[in-house]
Amino acid sequence: MTMSAGWYLRRLSRMGPREVGGRVGDAVRRRRWRSARPGCPSVTGARFTAVLPAGTIAAVPPDAAKRLIAEADRLMAGHAEYFGVDRDDLADPDWWYDPKTGRRAPWGYAFDMPYRNEDAVGDIKQIWELSRHQYLTVLAAAYAITGDERYAERVAEHLRSWWAGNAPLRGVHWISGIELGIRLLSWVWIRRLLDGWPGAAGLFEGNPVALNQIWHHQRWLAAFPSRGSSANNHVIAEAAGQFAAACAFGWFPSSARWRAGALRSLERHLRSNTFASGLNRELATEYHGLVLELGLAAVAEADAAGVPVRASVRLVLLRMTDALAAVVDSRLRPPRQGDADDGHGLVVDGAGTDRWASLLATGDAVFGRLPWWPTVTGTDVRTPLLAALIKPGEPAVKRPASRPAHFADAGMTILRAPAGTAEIWCRCDGGPHGFLSIAAHAHADALSVEVRHDGVDVLADPGTFCYHGQPEWRQYFRSTLGHNTLQLDGRDQSVSGGPFLWTRHAQTRVQVADVDHWCAEHDGYQRSVHRRRVELTAASQELRVVDEVRGQHSPRRAVHLAFHLGPAIAADLAGNRAVLTWTRDGEDRSAVLDLPGQLSWQAHRGESDPPLGWYSAGFGRKEPATTLVGTGFADGAQGFTTVLRFRG
Repeated sequence: MTMSAGWYLRRLSRMGPREVGGRVGDAVRRRRWRSARPGCPSVTGARFTAVLPAGTIAAVPPDAAKRLIAEADRLMAGHAEYFGVDRDDLADPDWWYDPKTGRRAPWGYAFDMPYRNEDAVGDIKQIWELSRHQYLTVLAAAYAITGDERYAERVAEHLRSWWAGNAPLRGVHWISGIELGIRLLSWVWIRRLLDGWPGAAGLFEGNPVALNQIWHHQRWLAAFPSRGSSANNHVIAEAAGQFAAACAFGWFPSSARWRAGALRSLERHLRSNTFASGLNRELATEYHGLVLELGLAAVAEADAAGVPVRASVRLVLLRMTDALAAVVDSRLRPPRQGDADDGHGLVVDGAGTDRWASLLATGDAVFGRLPWWPTVTGTDVRTPLLAALIKPGEPAVKRPASRPAHFADAGMTILRAPAGTAEIWCRCDGGPHGFLSIAAHAHADALSVEVRHDGVDVLADPGTFCYHGQPEWRQYFRSTLGHNTLQLDGRDQSVSGGPFLWTRHAQTRVQVADVDHWCAEHDGYQRSVHRRRVELTAASQELRVVDEVRGQHSPRRAVHLAFHLGPAIAADLAGNRAVLTWTRDGEDRSAVLDLPGQLSWQAHRGESDPPLGWYSAGFGRKEPATTLVGTGFADGAQGFTTVLRFRG
């Protein structure tokens, strides 16, 4: 995907004068750096002191350790899976190879790389992911747990290979700050987890090549922070990685300055990226998890190094953790909202470890759980490691006495009702379109609903699937038709200017948000207002959705009302009634979906031209799922009523 001149103009229109000035300065600096690459200052007597306290590894639960070692052995055999693509070349990886397209990224000055152009570079996400070195943190953790030096030696081999093959400012791995920041955080933890290995000091502080790489990574991050309309989760990763390295690898003349600057950035942007309620302002749940992981890791480095951190930082992380505990369903699954790219801040666990349960377990260890928090039964490796570094103590702030259901600033409401031993969980979306002027990770999903029964997606948010290289799929998964809401005249509620750019944002207003009743409207269709009411009745296990289109109707406006079913749901559609069936834990379950009779209904599944009827469980992965679409016209104040009734 190559950006056109029109895209650059649209992108420029979403920037303020200060951001434009900063980007001009960045451009000048990039040109100057092309020919001026200073060397790392000499370092003598460097020592790594940010080690884990004695007894930390012994606190790792045995089942979590078993999963970790199984994952490490798979990696040692050369196998991994990234974004739906299996790799068997990790014994000796090619750092510039994309296994999805078979292409290899070109070599040259980093800022000349056309990384958005899949034809020229390959799928950049596939190339970048391996070089976050989070698989190496898993191998390092396996060494820390087992003492088996094979894991440590493989880590050292791969780091030396990467450092030798990725000279500063050369190639695709020096383009994006979030990649450099996460990579630095991985290196800090690799050094920490390898501390008992005799070769650890020679790999890091005694290795001029390593020192040069660490110094250049930090110099880059200090020079090119994400700015203005791009200061979303990327700037958190940049600041967290810079701060972690400046704390743990504080061996350079600039380390104190880098540490102070990164901490200021982290303090500022954690607050700006988070609503007062604790939800992430991007309204993209996976980025809530990413930012929380990065924030906890940064605080762990501060406490390990004895660097004071303002109470406001811990307060944001506490609120984020309480908010996560509030919105998850009975199976500890949070909403599927906005973009998701499977990004993690710190990985030291094996496959099968629940990300959200792990974060709640860490929150419990660091802040203390509230009585209304859901119970976490799973185990993980990361929690005891972080908890051993982070100083205990709860910020002096009043926390919710009961489980919040409505987050007014984020416009998110969770309706819940018991259904026998199961739970009906419904997320109603009445929040802002997205974060900052470009709302990069937003979807055109105003007033959408997401419904689960005992953790099973019934009315599902289809997910994200891709970012670059497949524009028709990118457009579909973030479109209005790609969500459980109403589309007018075949248009999205918000106007897209590119794959990470929205030039017009629908404005939404929540009118009612109660324990079982929600009502909101948005102005995305300009001459008309879409209003939606949702009611959940526990006694009858019934969810009622009423859609109204108010405003001008001359000429009549074409309506498409979509309901996307989860991949586990089979649907038998007859007229305007669909019988839904699925299996949960070996038990057959069902529901009836009565759809508005004024519309003509059709089931779509796995269609590609144009895309319709898909579910993406993770980045790069998609599978067919049934989507029910009703078509017709909006006439006056006539409402469209949908009723979902669960059986038994």
